Amino acid sequence: MNSSAARTRTELMLAVVALCLAFTLSMSAQVQTATSTQAGNATATTTVERGEVVYVSGNDLVVKMEDGTIRHFANVPETTKITVGDQQLGIHDLKPGMQLQRTITTTTTPRTITTVKSVTGTVWNVSPPLSVILTMENGKNQQFKIPKDQKFNIDGQMVDAWGLKKGMKVSATKVVEAPETVIAQQRKLTGTVPPPPPAPPADVPILVVEEVAAPAPTQVASATLPKTGSPLPLIGFLGLLSLASAFGLKAFRTNLVD
Repeated sequence: MNSSAARTRTELMLAVVALCLAFTLSMSAQVQTATSTQAGNATATTTVERGEVVYVSGNDLVVKMEDGTIRHFANVPETTKITVGDQQLGIHDLKPGMQLQRTITTTTTPRTITTVKSVTGTVWNVSPPLSVILTMENGKNQQFKIPKDQKFNIDGQMVDAWGLKKGMKVSATKVVEAPETVIAQQRKLTGTVPPPPPAPPADVPILVVEEVAAPAPTQVASATLPKTGSPLPLIGFLGLLSLASAFGLKAFRTNLVD
C-alpha cells in the first residue's frame, strides 16, 4: 500500500531528480523554477506588562514592575514612542510616577515553501546510476547527478537510470518542500500621567480668631476687718471707761456720806 501511494505521488510529480550543473553554462534559461508558499493556521498570544517609572536619565530607564521587581532598560532608542492620551512621547518625556504598559502580541504562522525545478532534454550520455548528460533545447549539453532510486518519465513510462538510452526524451522534476515557522511580534507602549494632587475646596470656612477684652474685676467690700486692724485700742478704751466709772462711783459714795 505504501509503495502504491509512493508510486502515485511519483507519477503526479513526474520524475524527481537532483539537478547539478557540470559545465559553466547558464541553467537559468534551461531549468524552470517555480516557488509556492502555503500557510497554515496562525496562532496569536498576548502578553501585558505594567510598571511605574522610577528613574529616567538620558536614554536609561528604570521601571518598577507590577510584581515589585526593578527593571533597567539601558539605551532606549530615540524612535521608541509611548502613547499617552493623544500624544506620542519619547524617552526624554517620561517622568517618575508615570504608569507604563507594554502589550506584546506574538503571531506564529506555520507554512510550507515548495520549490519545483523542472528540465526537459534528450539523453546524450548516461553513466548509471550516477549521472546523465542531457542535450537541452538550445543544443547545449548539461550534466546532472542522479539521486538514489530516482525514476524518470520516458513518454509516460517510469524507468530508473539503467533504463535511460541515448536519444530518449527525458522530463525531470525536482520538488523540495521546506516547512518553516514565521514568528511576528507587535509591540505597543502606552502610559498614563499621575493626576495632580487635589486642590482644597473653595467653600471651606476660614476660622477667624477675635480678641475680646476681659472685663475689669469688680471689687467687693469685705465684711471682715482687714488683717491690719487690731483689738488693742478697743481694749484700752474699755479700760479707761471702767476706771472712769470707778472714780465716779467713789465720788458719789463720798458725797452721800457727807
